[in-house]
Amino acid sequence: MEYVKKFVGEKVYLSVMHTDDAEKYVKWLSDRSVTDNLGNTVGITSVEQEREWILNAGKKGDVNFAIVEKETDELLGNCSLMNIDRIYRSATIGIFIGEEIKRSKGYGEDALNLLLNYAFNFQNMHNVNLEVFSFNKRAINCYKKVGFKEYGTRHEAYFLDGKYHDIILMEILEDDYRRR
Repeated sequence: MEYVKKFVGEKVYLSVMHTDDAEKYVKWLSDRSVTDNLGNTVGITSVEQEREWILNAGKKGDVNFAIVEKETDELLGNCSLMNIDRIYRSATIGIFIGEEIKRSKGYGEDALNLLLNYAFNFQNMHNVNLEVFSFNKRAINCYKKVGFKEYGTRHEAYFLDGKYHDIILMEILEDDYRRR
């Protein structure tokens, strides 16, 4: 599969998503190491549903990218800019790296930097936010590395494996992004 190098970083580039990747996404979205962190563990997705989602992903205004390893052109995951509000210049991001072996290697950090560049320099956002579960320390550390700051907590708002977990709210402002 040939991916389009829309935004290129040091380790990854962001590309349009392909319906041919639906099987790989379904494999990842059936893996609890992915879904527990996305808040999607109870969901079940078929290949056909995922193809349909990829085809329609941009219709509600969200922007979704495939994250592709620069050196090998291997699909690693995806990232999105969602809930885009052009009046208040705010948006929410989401990201995941599918394979455990590819995590903690700087791919997510590089993809986030590309996505933030897109949000602030192309979409004219002023505030970009996200939600992360309190047990996902690896993601929290990555978000802090790229400049996100905690601004709140939704206590015991996520139920998983018989326990409640906090949801940490994080954001980065345009000025903080430009100063880093």
